[in-house]
Amino acid sequence: MKLTIELDREVDGRWIAEVPELNILLYGETRQAAVGKAESAAAEIIADRIAHGELPPEAANPVFAVAA
Repeated sequence: MKLTIELDREVDGRWIAEVPELNILLYGETRQAAVGKAESAAAEIIADRIAHGELPPEAANPVFAVAA
């Protein structure tokens, strides 16, 4: 499963990481923190969807592309 992490920076310096394929939007104090939170949240959502039969087991290992 290929997922995109789109990044943006707020005026106050916080980073926003969005995974549009899963409708995830998270903040981080740094770019790396925002990306890490997005990857973590995506993994949890994917695992839950696999457990409920909404995604196939092959989706358990997503590949992330970070787009700034």
